Amino acid sequence: MMNKLATYLLGLTMLFSTLGAVATTLPDVILLDKDGKPIKDYVRRRRPRPDEEGVNPRLLKLLHSNDSLYGKPIDDIIMSYARGFIGTPYVAKTLDQQPQDEELVVNIEGVDCTTFVEYVLALSLTAKDHSDIYSQFANFLRRLRYDNGEIGYVTRNHYFSSWIINNDWVVTELTGLPKDKRGAYYPYTAKQVLKINYMTTHQSQYPQLKIHPDFVGKIREDEKQLTGLEVRYIPKSHVGQSRQQLDIRDGDIIAIVTNKKGLDTSHIGFAAWGSDGKLHLLNASSVHKKVVLEPMTLYEYMSKHPSQIGIRVLRVSDHIRKDHRQPNQRK
Repeated sequence: MMNKLATYLLGLTMLFSTLGAVATTLPDVILLDKDGKPIKDYVRRRRPRPDEEGVNPRLLKLLHSNDSLYGKPIDDIIMSYARGFIGTPYVAKTLDQQPQDEELVVNIEGVDCTTFVEYVLALSLTAKDHSDIYSQFANFLRRLRYDNGEIGYVTRNHYFSSWIINNDWVVTELTGLPKDKRGAYYPYTAKQVLKINYMTTHQSQYPQLKIHPDFVGKIREDEKQLTGLEVRYIPKSHVGQSRQQLDIRDGDIIAIVTNKKGLDTSHIGFAAWGSDGKLHLLNASSVHKKVVLEPMTLYEYMSKHPSQIGIRVLRVSDHIRKDHRQPNQRK
């Protein structure tokens, strides 16, 4: 009897030892709040799924620990993930490294201003959907990056105005409310009539257009569809106003409007109100060469760039529209 008991106890010891060794090899990550404190005291561990083999371990850690965000407002989720990217290197044109064939690029180790926003949103939507599965993240990313979710160079949302239009299933552009008899939509008192043609007038800057000259016609068609649209924005002179006056929340997407010929916007990031009570930009910065919470206020930052004339603001919905177009559906 004693021998059987000893064998049983030895078996249990080996089992728990094995489980402990496995647990220490699985992903650990702790998400931080706005003060840099852990959102929770523990992390959930699980093995990667078969379809997650080869996926960036850092990305899997972010996905596999997102249960701490379930049930939170979408803007809180966005800011949790966005802060987690601080320090990530800025790398331009990561989507264009393989100009021959378009594919869904997922590279969270190097981001530009647009891919940073897209990765954070895809992660946030996955958590909002109470999912920690990579394929769900990739599906959201595809739908954010491409018109109707259809992967292709000409269906990519190259201009941010296209990005806004094609992602109305999850974002709403703010335009203010009438404040006086003249119909001024405060603080969105400025208007821009789009005149879009930068890509087709600067084809040498786009390797895909040199390799695939037949793409130019489709890009020009998209530019014509945007040209003539009238959009409202907050003029630079108003950007330094208070949170109450601007009605901008942490986690709103800010697109900086430019007066550069042929373009609509020149930079994007997330709104972040600082301890100074001023609006700042959490963004992938080509100046700092990494993702930063810009130390300068947004107004100070824009004042150093004469071509930046104001901001457009997008709010991510807490509820994804059920009638949004799915891939392969006709418009």
